[in-house]
Amino acid sequence: MVTVSPERFEALVVAALDSLPPELGRQMRNVAVLVEDESPEGPGLLGRYEGVPLTERGDWYSGVLPDRITIYRMPICAMSDSEDEVVREVRITVVHEIAHHFGIDDARLHELGWG
Repeated sequence: MVTVSPERFEALVVAALDSLPPELGRQMRNVAVLVEDESPEGPGLLGRYEGVPLTERGDWYSGVLPDRITIYRMPICAMSDSEDEVVREVRITVVHEIAHHFGIDDARLHELGWG
């Protein structure tokens, strides 16, 4: 297990977001990215997407609260043996959850190597 402060972990999430292609970032709509220590759903969850994927939004979609992508610090740190591994897992988790925002399901993410 690696100890990474909440502030440093947040900076890693920001860096992962900043590393995405700009054209992808420009297409993200009404989504907030948050960092929490652990999931209330139980241990081991690295990230969670809650919302309506872009592919499912229609004319009815207006005036809704932002989608939420949450990245969980403690499980990622617990599975990592170095800060480099934390950086890698944060990036994978951020990409995985953003893919859900774009309507890509877990099965397809696993096929692409982002599972």
